[in-house]
Amino acid sequence: MGTFESSADSTSRLLRPLSVAMRREELYSEARDMIADLGGWKLVREDGQACVLEVERSGGLVGGSARITLAVTGPDGLPSATLSLKVTTSGLFGNPKAIVREFMEPFTRRVC
Repeated sequence: MGTFESSADSTSRLLRPLSVAMRREELYSEARDMIADLGGWKLVREDGQACVLEVERSGGLVGGSARITLAVTGPDGLPSATLSLKVTTSGLFGNPKAIVREFMEPFTRRVC
């Protein structure tokens, strides 16, 4: 079992929060669409007002499941938003950093 949260202190750009010149609502919508495009990722709960998505990802028998929280922050109406992720895995060999990379690599290509 492990937990990882994206942080500005991370050495890999894929493990840092992603800041883009988009309105908060647009980045939230893109993140929701990306979840639908990823195999094994299932949207569990969404809060459009707070721009928070909760997702489950199956990691198989050994990897276990993962709970992912995606949060988009930024000022209302201005094109400045930041997406951060928090991952908690339940499997013996669950790798939360790999799960963050699995989302962030294609998502960065999509919005940047």
